[in-house]
Amino acid sequence: MGKILFKNLEYYFGQEIEIQGFVDKIRDLQYVQFVVLRDSSSKVQMTIEKNEKNQHINEIISSLTKESTVLAKGIIYKQDKVKLRGMEFIPSLLEITSKSEEELPIDILDYTNKSNQELRLDNRFLDLRLDKNYLIFKGQTLAEMAMREYWIRNNFIEIHSPKILGTASESGAEVFSLDYFGRKVYLAQSPQFYKQMAMAAGFNNVFEIGPVFRAENSHTAYHATEFTSVDIEMSWIKSHHEVMDAEEAKIKEVMRKLHNDLNEEYKTFFDKDIELAEYDFPRIPFYEAKRIIQENYKYFGEKEHDFDRKEEELIGLFVKKNFQSDFVFIIDYPFQARPFYHMLDPKTKLTKSFDLLYKGIEITTGAQREHRIDILKAQALEKNMGLEPLDFYFNFFRFGMPPHGGYGFGLTRFLMRLFDVESIRDVTFLYRGPNRVNP
Repeated sequence: MGKILFKNLEYYFGQEIEIQGFVDKIRDLQYVQFVVLRDSSSKVQMTIEKNEKNQHINEIISSLTKESTVLAKGIIYKQDKVKLRGMEFIPSLLEITSKSEEELPIDILDYTNKSNQELRLDNRFLDLRLDKNYLIFKGQTLAEMAMREYWIRNNFIEIHSPKILGTASESGAEVFSLDYFGRKVYLAQSPQFYKQMAMAAGFNNVFEIGPVFRAENSHTAYHATEFTSVDIEMSWIKSHHEVMDAEEAKIKEVMRKLHNDLNEEYKTFFDKDIELAEYDFPRIPFYEAKRIIQENYKYFGEKEHDFDRKEEELIGLFVKKNFQSDFVFIIDYPFQARPFYHMLDPKTKLTKSFDLLYKGIEITTGAQREHRIDILKAQALEKNMGLEPLDFYFNFFRFGMPPHGGYGFGLTRFLMRLFDVESIRDVTFLYRGPNRVNP
């Protein structure tokens, strides 16, 4: 028999079993001892009377420290008078498998998570013992699972693109360089070029969930130097709206999965339900969104050709109020704000591109790509990019390239909004930023 998860203890009432877990709480009273044990799935109360028969166990508990790990053998009983789950475990054997130091560097029972964040990040292995933090990574797992199920059902295949590049990707700005056997190479900012290579290879539809690297000296709650990007690319499209259709369907599936499998636990922490997204996501052209913000909120953004953070928040409020939607696509951005490989609409001269905002924060950037090599090169020159460093990329387009498009989805930003936390640091297993490369 493998380890019995605490969430399944009700199936073993009246049976002698072996359990293992962390020591969550200890109450050592005159005639009885109570120890609450915890594993990643739940908690259980262990009750030990003080008597001659239990003397050995009593002595162990008297010296026990919180957060130690123990192995116990005994019988689990249904016990309605016990507040914790209406059950108690009566041990016949108790063994300390590892003993924790008495004084912890952080208070891991601080559910508000307001203690010194840097100290919590220094001791992330302890910080992650919070039930709420475990729930976040359970949610991440379910979200990725729902995405993969959607993609596989819709004939996508998974790729793993290289993260060490001989040429700086995309604009060449904000990239990390490193020595590679005496030559300079770069860490990938995104898998963009290689997703497009897969289109040239005739793979039709691809996805990747993997790390990307940005050398941004940014200390905001929304940025990291290394993070997980979720990317797709799809062939034979006629419009960026087809890419948006695919993302909207994926998001709806993710929200259904989270609601079905996580809502009960989520509700205990947040006192509300995970909201489904069974509605059409509004699609608002960029300049119309600018006008809405200016007319309704009298706010004029810092950027002429893009949104600033305040504008994202305000259009999110507007859409929630007027469309009852947490999600909104902002579409048709000006070329000045987009990469050279985004396709231009010949009539409007705007890009066939979009951002997806979730509760007032951008979580996705996507577009139909320019697949015609002559136009692609002209747009690179318009962006003042040298053509020679991009030869390897242009080579993908020389021998037939399907019309295609795709997007990059920020997993941590999505989780940040889903779990109502203040920073992507709280939904990243180990955060990397300009001043943080440890632990």
